[in-house]
Formats: sequence, structure tokens, C-alpha cells
Amino acid sequence: MKWSDTYMDYILEIMPSLFSGMGVTLSIFFWTLVGSLPLGLIVALGMISPFKILQKILGIYVWLMRGTPLLLQLIFVFYGLPLLGTGIVLPRYEAALVAFILNYTAYFAEIFRGGLQSIDKGQYESAKVLRLNYWQTIRKIIAPQVMKIVIPSIGNEVINLVKDSSLVYVIGLGDLLRAGNVATSRDVTLVPLILVSLMYLLMTAFFTYVLKKIEQHYSYWK
Repeated sequence: MKWSDTYMDYILEIMPSLFSGMGVTLSIFFWTLVGSLPLGLIVALGMISPFKILQKILGIYVWLMRGTPLLLQLIFVFYGLPLLGTGIVLPRYEAALVAFILNYTAYFAEIFRGGLQSIDKGQYESAKVLRLNYWQTIRKIIAPQVMKIVIPSIGNEVINLVKDSSLVYVIGLGDLLRAGNVATSRDVTLVPLILVSLMYLLMTAFFTYVLKKIEQHYSYWK
């Protein structure tokens, strides 16, 4: 058997486990975005609200999430909460989602806050002249401009999320990187990790393309 045939057979043998791990990675990625993007917007609105106590509480939350490593937060949610006697014992997958959503909500909140505060307040007054109510003003005037401002920063966080998802290995979740590490340790070869790298590159390339298309969609606000 040729050397190339041997490696091809090996690649075909390990690909199912890598694809299974990739499914977990994409699942963590998807549900983190679904949870953290709207929560980030809500937290951002709270941070610029006139309620000082709410601003303070949300400011501490954002500072805490952004000031500590996501890896440490994962460990705390999965291992720490039960040890504190809270009675909260989360399965690995749910613990990962909770930690990721809490972490990325804080980052998205800061991005949205910056976007909202960059909008000229006079535009709200102009909308009143046009007899638009508050929600019409947000939807038709403010939201498109905020999206134009925040999309590049959100895009950076989305790409980071693809790579950060590999941190779930610390709580024993079978993601793409863990599948590659298991195959590498078992078979003493770097081929699985090379394939894992290629799969991460493909995912980041795809999401980068999608984000560029979204950014182009809002480019008419230039």
C-alpha cells in the first residue's frame, strides 16, 4: 500500500469523530450568539439608562466578565458552583453555554453601548418632527446606524468565539479540539491536529465572508 493511501485511510477513519466534535463546537458557537447578542443589547440599554443603581450593577458585571479569563469562568460555573453549596450542578454542555453567554454578553454590551452613545441625540428630535414614535425611531433611524458602527467589532468577537469554543475541553466536553487531541494521543501523529486546524480555518473563513456581506449591506449609511 502506498504511503499516501495509508494516510488517506487514516484520515477517513478519524473524520467522523472530528465532524462530531465540530458539531459540538458549532452548537456552542450558535447558541452563544443567540443568547449573548440580545442580552448584550439589553445590558447596553441598561448601562445608558437614567437609573444609576442599574448602571452600577451592570458596570460591575461587565467589568467582572471582561476582567477575568473565560477559562476561569468555565471552571467556576462547572466545578465552583457545586462547591459553594449553591445546589446548582450543571451538565457539561449547559455549564459551557452559561459561561460563554455570560462572558460574551459583557463584550457585546460594551460594543452596543459604544454604538448607541455615538448616535447624535438630535436625530431623536428630528424623528419627533417626522411624527415617528420611539420604536419607529429605533427601527428606522437609530438601529441601522448602530449596526453600521458595531458590525466590525461584533465580527471580531464572532471570530474569537469560534476559537474560544475550544476552551470547553477543560470541563471534558467533546468538541473539535478534544477530538483531535484524543486521536493525536492515541495514534501518536500530528495529522488529527493538522485537520483540526484546517477545520477551524474553514469555519473562520466562512463566518468572515458572511460578516463582510452583512457589513456591505449596511454600507449605504456611509
